[in-house]
Amino acid sequence: MTELSISLLAENPSDDAAIERLVARTFGPGRFARTAYRLRENNPHRRDLSFTAYIGTMLVGSVRLTPIEIGQLPALLLGPLTVEPPFRSHGIGRRLVERSLEAAKAAMEAPGAARLVLLVGDEPYYGRLGFHRVPNGQVSLPGPVDPARVLVCPLDATPLDEMRGAVRKAFRAAPAA
Repeated sequence: MTELSISLLAENPSDDAAIERLVARTFGPGRFARTAYRLRENNPHRRDLSFTAYIGTMLVGSVRLTPIEIGQLPALLLGPLTVEPPFRSHGIGRRLVERSLEAAKAAMEAPGAARLVLLVGDEPYYGRLGFHRVPNGQVSLPGPVDPARVLVCPLDATPLDEMRGAVRKAFRAAPAA
């Protein structure tokens, strides 16, 4: 099989409609009931930390990071991560996550910057990208979630035991994209 020429680009407003169509196709209407969606609803994601994947002019993947707080700790919520089904075995999702984590680490110089990235997902997949299961009872999310799927990736040396409390939308102003 030939290697695909994939371009990873910073997300921009002209990508919005295509990303929304991709998310609707890959996650369906059930996405609105998910706990992670509740944290993203009316909580603008960080375009400067969100990326798209293109093959030629076709959008084939997207990842977004949205500001949240865990207790008093600034953090980011990863997702949705989505890749067009025919392209899922080409490492696009991995590359998108790696790129967003690199950008989040580079943005840590700003006051009040996120110290970690949280997600709800599969540990076997995300564990390879630096995510670890959050110890039971350490955080609470605003809806039902399987505790085994709550994962975190530290962006610095912040001890994970400092990550305690309710996960909620961050209402601080995010940097302009």
